[in-house]
Amino acid sequence: MGGSAAKIVGTAKSGLMKGLFGRVQSGWRKAVTVAVAALAIGMGYHVIFGQNGLTAYEQKRHDSRVLEEQSKSLLRENELLKGHVERLQNDPNAIEHQAREELHYTRPGEVIYTLPAATPSVSGSQSKK
Repeated sequence: MGGSAAKIVGTAKSGLMKGLFGRVQSGWRKAVTVAVAALAIGMGYHVIFGQNGLTAYEQKRHDSRVLEEQSKSLLRENELLKGHVERLQNDPNAIEHQAREELHYTRPGEVIYTLPAATPSVSGSQSKK
């Protein structure tokens, strides 16, 4: 009986150790799963909202499109101004037109009538008399 009692105690210890080891192993699995999930969430957040994430990328793409449109607009304006300069250098009619517009030059016998500038009326600021 002494040998079998030791065997029973050994088997009980072995079962207890297996149960304890199973619980510890299960706890580690849960801890590792939680850690991996937290790491994945953190990396996902960084990919989307980080310094060079998707939101920053979209903002840079938008800025690039706006700057490209401004560049095209300025190139068109530059071409128009080059044409204007070319006309002023070579066309006497363009020179006369510019002088008449900006300097209010007239030909002999012409009279220029200048209308007063329209004053905007602001409602509520004028007092009624």
